[in-house]
Amino acid sequence: MAQQNGLNFVVPHFRGCSGEINLAARAYHSGDFEEIGWILSGLRQRTQQPLMVLGVSLGGNALLRWAQEAGSQARWVASAVASICAPVDLSASGQAMGQGFNRKVYTRMFLRSMKPKAMQKLAQHPGLFQAQALLGARTLYEFDNVFTAPLHGFKNTEDYWARASAKRHLADMTLPTLVVNTHNDPFVPRSSLPHASQVGRKVTLWQPPQGGHVGFAHGPWPGQIQALPMAVVSWLAQQSGIQLQGNQNG
Repeated sequence: MAQQNGLNFVVPHFRGCSGEINLAARAYHSGDFEEIGWILSGLRQRTQQPLMVLGVSLGGNALLRWAQEAGSQARWVASAVASICAPVDLSASGQAMGQGFNRKVYTRMFLRSMKPKAMQKLAQHPGLFQAQALLGARTLYEFDNVFTAPLHGFKNTEDYWARASAKRHLADMTLPTLVVNTHNDPFVPRSSLPHASQVGRKVTLWQPPQGGHVGFAHGPWPGQIQALPMAVVSWLAQQSGIQLQGNQNG
């Protein structure tokens, strides 16, 4: 979508998500605003053009946390930010993932991917955590309690989920911000979504009834998935004062 509209773009990966394990005694987490800040600072040094920044799912929450932590300094780095299907209330999403169909299907799928990466980290840094406790984790809560929380400076899962969640800081945003969540996202309960009264004037909430978790298929079966990216990129461009090439003829 960016390329179609004459925009340069970069798709960064969190540590350990690019196919190569990182070397430090850390991985990534839902509130990893330091990592986001490092990436954006590097991009800002390479260009004077406006930076429009988009985060998806876990990355969306981390991006919002960066904008919140950066405060007024964020506008010197980015012109606007958007998150898509971000779990802005990690406790609510964590509880949803630990129940019913989510636990039987999605949680098992996630843990099958996350546990081997964690064990690679243990091989790099013996004694980093208790292997048996991690291998015995059956929920994201248990996994985060053994691995994610202690490795990244949190006391436990509750501390991690509370401090890393973006929702409670949305009233303090200083950058133009778009927060997109659907009402039928299996990972993000509708009851946990922010209301207009809970966000600042710089924040635009878009909460369509359908779309699932980063799905947003549109039109007759099998549908197409261009509507959401076009809408989000158009919003970001408008906030940044950028004319999209794709809009010149439309």
